[in-house]
Amino acid sequence: MNRVALYLQEHLLGEIITNKDAREYLSTDASVFKILPNVIIYPMNTSDVRKIVKFSYQLALKGKILPITARGLGTDQSGAAIGEGLLLVFPAHLNKLLELDTKTGEVTVEPGLNYGKLQQVLLTHDLFIPVSPSSMEYSTIGGAIGNNAGGDRSIKYGKTLDYVKSLKVVLSNGDLIETKRVSKRELNKKMGLSTLEGEIYRSVDRLIEENTDLVNKAQLGVSKNSSGYNINLVKHKDGSFDLTPLIVGSQGTLGIVTEAKLLTMPRRPKTVLTIISIDGISELAETLEFLKKFSDTPSAVEMVDDKLLSLVKKNHPNLLKNIFKDGFSRFVLLVEFDNPSERLRSKLTAKLTKYLKTNSISYETSVDPVRIEEFWKFRRSTTAVLGHQDGVARPLPIIEDGIVPLDKFATFIESLYYLFSQNDLPIYLFGHAGDGQLHLQPALDLNKVGDRQKIFKVMIEYYNLVKQLGGSISAEHGDGRIRAPFLYAQYGKEGYELLGKIKQIFDPQNILNTGVKFSDNLESLKPILRNEYSTDYLYNYLPYV
Repeated sequence: MNRVALYLQEHLLGEIITNKDAREYLSTDASVFKILPNVIIYPMNTSDVRKIVKFSYQLALKGKILPITARGLGTDQSGAAIGEGLLLVFPAHLNKLLELDTKTGEVTVEPGLNYGKLQQVLLTHDLFIPVSPSSMEYSTIGGAIGNNAGGDRSIKYGKTLDYVKSLKVVLSNGDLIETKRVSKRELNKKMGLSTLEGEIYRSVDRLIEENTDLVNKAQLGVSKNSSGYNINLVKHKDGSFDLTPLIVGSQGTLGIVTEAKLLTMPRRPKTVLTIISIDGISELAETLEFLKKFSDTPSAVEMVDDKLLSLVKKNHPNLLKNIFKDGFSRFVLLVEFDNPSERLRSKLTAKLTKYLKTNSISYETSVDPVRIEEFWKFRRSTTAVLGHQDGVARPLPIIEDGIVPLDKFATFIESLYYLFSQNDLPIYLFGHAGDGQLHLQPALDLNKVGDRQKIFKVMIEYYNLVKQLGGSISAEHGDGRIRAPFLYAQYGKEGYELLGKIKQIFDPQNILNTGVKFSDNLESLKPILRNEYSTDYLYNYLPYV
């Protein structure tokens, strides 16, 4: 055990590990990267986290940088859950549901709590958090907060940030603060503090006031965005102020969350689901535009293309036999309504089916929970099949989170088919069509030099395409390391510098998740690229994307 580990072991309640096999195991997450940590720490409580951060901060003041990375269950696809230096693993101890107020619906949790277990508890009280990520059974609340995670119901319910009321955050010098919306008067008090917290409030407020136009430009013309920092949501017109939007989605680069107070909603168990078969891209675009005009937004609008359906039919035909008895069309949409009023659900569904009949579009609608579950199983299983094929090449999460304005969605699809064709790659499209978002992962072999080179070629072409269409390079999975080199192009010189100033304000010594969100160029990623890609640890679950 090295000197750093021995010193920390004397001062912490949690466990510390430096053996090679543990460090190897935790050197990867669900991304294509590998970084070996120096020391693995399982913090027992907030006090442990504060001591660890303060130790690293004091070393940095002496010119010795020992980065800190916070980690949940390692499902991050952008490479934000790995790093050199100190790796803080939260699920071992900081995994508790601390309080549930069934009257207000507020629940207080620690970051290492499994998202799925939290949802199970909430459902017993007829409550739920509606934007649960598809990975919730094998991911943590802290990870969802770090990435500002969304999911298949984000079109109606928004993202994780919409359900975070307050956070307890350890700052880069070890100080503990609570973030929540404060009034203009309370803001003035905060700015009067002589601590790092006071400096942050003063500096962020000044940054917003001096860069109003730039801050407004940070709001991209898409329904969700996890790229950069949510600076445009910090200060309201009434002068109220909240640092929470900066922390949510920051992937541990601005502070370390040790406690979160979340909002919930009454459970909505009764739904109507319509599965729609669409023949062409223009027909798909017109249907999505029609759904966009609904005064009551559908709770889900999901899409799968025929190329992915053909793959499913080839490998697991039983998944489709009760859904598509006479074959399938080019695109399949799943549209769900979950309004509490049965009358309203029926009215909305009738409006949709009238449109479909008028345009001679095939569909099936069901209110039967068993049939609805069959529909959803088909949608979710398609991505599981994609991720677990035989062969050496593996679907890689290198371009899997782009989103564009809905009126550019058809162009997005056509351009992706062309891009993959030009690079001689198979393509399978699926995602949250109602938001204009697609998930896709090209199958490549990391052992082949040609495929490793193709990774970066495809990334450049893909992220340029998303930018040209006015989209975001990251809708719900965060920038991490994989998209950090493209952040400059996403926001331009002035926007990128604004993001850098936020990082500097919170983390002046650059010790929090170094290399995440901010990276020099693509060349810096090549040395940390894995030689193989595997998510075998997810075989205990049924992984969805």
